[in-house]
Amino acid sequence: MQQARNLTADLGIRIDSLHFLLRGRDGKYGEAFDAVFQAEEMEILNSAPQAPRMNAHCERIIGSIRHEALDHILIMNEAHARHVLAAYEQHYNEHRPHQARNQLPPDAHEQPAAMHSLSTGKVLRTRILGGLINEYRYAA
Repeated sequence: MQQARNLTADLGIRIDSLHFLLRGRDGKYGEAFDAVFQAEEMEILNSAPQAPRMNAHCERIIGSIRHEALDHILIMNEAHARHVLAAYEQHYNEHRPHQARNQLPPDAHEQPAAMHSLSTGKVLRTRILGGLINEYRYAA
């Protein structure tokens, strides 16, 4: 409960933009914990009962964001964090290969045309987030 109070105090006026608290059904989150957020007019949403893997997708993307971007960048403020996350989101959806999709990004619908002769094709590099992430493509 004290951690919930500390969080709401640290958020200050930014807590007004939050409408929901999604939490697990663990017994450590009691009525007093929920009351702290309900006092801030937030709706408490519990995860589904007997669904231990419900958060797996969220945890997977959060892990990817942390390991591929946030662990390597010092975030200066909220605007900087939004810029970094927007750049990573675009890279993740438009360029980054995904094993579950046969190495296609989520926004791609078909494999790119194959280069027949690698010696004649010029490779172009696009630096994302100051070179933290690099995207490569063949020049037309």
